[in-house]
Amino acid sequence: MAISKGLLCAAALLGFSASPAFAAPKILFVGNSLDFADWGYARYYKADTVTDLNGKAANGKTQSGTPGLFKQFAKEAGLDYDVYLETLPGQGLDAHLKTKRELLDKPWDIVVMHGYTTLDQKNPGDPALLYSTSKEMTEMLRKQNPKVVIYLSSTYSRPDTTYPAGQHWNGKPIQQMAKDVLAAYVEVAKQNNIPQANIIPLGGAFNRAIDTGFADGNPYDGIEAGKHDLWAWDHYHSSNMGYYIHALVDFGKITGKDPLSLGPNEDVAEDMGFSPEQAAAMQKIAHDTLADQQQASAR
Repeated sequence: MAISKGLLCAAALLGFSASPAFAAPKILFVGNSLDFADWGYARYYKADTVTDLNGKAANGKTQSGTPGLFKQFAKEAGLDYDVYLETLPGQGLDAHLKTKRELLDKPWDIVVMHGYTTLDQKNPGDPALLYSTSKEMTEMLRKQNPKVVIYLSSTYSRPDTTYPAGQHWNGKPIQQMAKDVLAAYVEVAKQNNIPQANIIPLGGAFNRAIDTGFADGNPYDGIEAGKHDLWAWDHYHSSNMGYYIHALVDFGKITGKDPLSLGPNEDVAEDMGFSPEQAAAMQKIAHDTLADQQQASAR
């Protein structure tokens, strides 16, 4: 797909490069059901283009999820990444280290990782487990490849931990969970000498979608006319739109390419049934989120 000179100029002004941020192609995504795209169309999207280190699921299929969307975005942009994923449903980095270490303990070029969405499944909002397991994971990866580039995915707010009574973020704005999670990943970056610019602001993109009126922040009371639901029926995992935004932010942060350069008629959006206007709106959300993050880090 051709990229207009205007978009390239805009990308340059915002600091998005016209070439990959890193030449190294071997990239591993370490996560959970937010990444293999539970309840979403993306779960098996072009699964033959990525490698699921866990092999086939119980249904005989291999998963791709948001890494598969990332791979397709990269292909459309003329980039080639060798994409791998290692995901465990409902788990944090502690479970990966305990049960999948042999799959992870290799010389990767790029690793994208995050812990459990509430920071600690047993103690929501407590970052202590994330701190210790991030340190262990980072040390293991750097021992295999001292030059490995590590990205931290700062995950999004969950309505099911916000609106129901008794949940940790109950009584707070839906955006607050993502802000608390981001604060924890900023500390993880500091503790492990990871540039704060390597934090992928997934939660920030979801918050922007709500703040700008693209998304409805409370799916429990119905979706307001003209707005969209970023979450699946369980109000926990993403909807197809949520996964699309997730992968767009990954793409923009990791490759250095402006998400707007994909264009409103790009292939993933068409495959997922989005209109060109919807695709353009979500690409702008990802673009603006990354641009704001860059401007904030420059202050």
